[in-house]
Amino acid sequence: MVTQADRVGQHVEADRAALQAGAIRTLVLSQVLSGLGMASGIAVGALLAQQLSGSDALAGLGTTFQVLGGALIAIPVARVMAARGRRPGLQLGYLLAFVGAAIVVSAAVADSFPLMLVGMLLFGGGTSANGQARYAAADLALPARRGRDLSIVVWATTIGSVIGPNLVGPGKAFAQAVGLPDLAGSFVFSLAGFLLAWIVINRLLRPDPLLTSRALERAGRAAAAQRPPEPSRDVTDAARPEPADPSGPLEPDAAASLDAADDADDHDGSLSRGLRVVRANPMARLGMITVALGHLVMVSVMVMTPLHMSHGNAELEVIGFVISMHIVGMYAFSPLVGAAVDRWGGRRVASTGGVILAAAGLLASRAHTGWSGLLLVALVLLGLGWSCTLVSGSTLLTASVTASERPAVQGLSEVVMGLAGAGGGALAGVVVGGFGYPTLAAAAAVVGVGVVVLATTTHRDRSTVPTAS
Repeated sequence: MVTQADRVGQHVEADRAALQAGAIRTLVLSQVLSGLGMASGIAVGALLAQQLSGSDALAGLGTTFQVLGGALIAIPVARVMAARGRRPGLQLGYLLAFVGAAIVVSAAVADSFPLMLVGMLLFGGGTSANGQARYAAADLALPARRGRDLSIVVWATTIGSVIGPNLVGPGKAFAQAVGLPDLAGSFVFSLAGFLLAWIVINRLLRPDPLLTSRALERAGRAAAAQRPPEPSRDVTDAARPEPADPSGPLEPDAAASLDAADDADDHDGSLSRGLRVVRANPMARLGMITVALGHLVMVSVMVMTPLHMSHGNAELEVIGFVISMHIVGMYAFSPLVGAAVDRWGGRRVASTGGVILAAAGLLASRAHTGWSGLLLVALVLLGLGWSCTLVSGSTLLTASVTASERPAVQGLSEVVMGLAGAGGGALAGVVVGGFGYPTLAAAAAVVGVGVVVLATTTHRDRSTVPTAS
């Protein structure tokens, strides 16, 4: 029996491109605002932690709690998305980040380091929402554009990430004007960024991309059931089967009907369901592992590079320049990476990312302590390799599962990615302390080679290919 939601889905297919374009614009705007909020706080997080704790050794705990919070909050965000759609899930992440920023401001006023750690844990909700936004960009994307649409939202993070750290000075001036501790001003800007991102998602992300995708998928299944079977054919990473063309235009109340659609699909967004899907789906597993390993390599090398440079008496301005160029490598080229995924497939770009990460690790291992052009090249390549693994892995993950499975699988991937980054950052300090920065960089190169091996040896199981997406 075809439900009203299925009929709405058939009509919406005609306007899919327009709906996707509107969703991309909304997600890009929210990413700019939330990225500004995240970067404003992260820019002074270590300084505030050192100030409140009175210890250099504890200064990194603020960032650690923020990364851990991002991983943990991905769990409830995924469950909410599975049950109610992308919009409520993203709003939850931004709301928790807003509350976390408010707690950090309160901790600065109360001079309480434990309270700051609680705030930073919730502040990680911004990281979780930013990460999940890239998946929302792929829900309605045509298969031939899925990588590019996803990568545009990743690229939008660059704007806020560049503006945010430059608000430290204005944040200090604002804090002094209203009687707050100097470093609390940056977190006030974080409050504003998260609040505006929440409003943008609430007002403009309509109809919900995930709910719309589910309706289209059901319509495609219904249409496929009425057609005679076709000869089986291979499905590449860059091209996937689409639902039948619709018969009519979008009705005036279609968007509202989609958001209220109630169907028989399983909306379980738990990690256990995500794990079951990933175990049975080689492409989803490859996508998740690619994202996690790329993040592990990037974080472990990146966090130790400032220390490696400072040991060689590099100026703070030079260290900042190297890290900023690394961030450019992470985000600036992501639309090109997305186009490459659409043209040549996720596995090829994942392999390329592994090669670039391995090259970055080898170059970094040969760079002398302090400043060097070789280290600069290595850090730019490190960012580019991360971009390749993130975009290709995320696209593989999204393309290989059905709309109803996506929140659980993507939530699991975000948790694994966050834990890999946190674990890599913690382990990096131990490796550098015991064996030195060159050993850490060389080990990162080995992990990059591992990404290449996985991407080239994993093959698609046709039984797991979705009938529509």
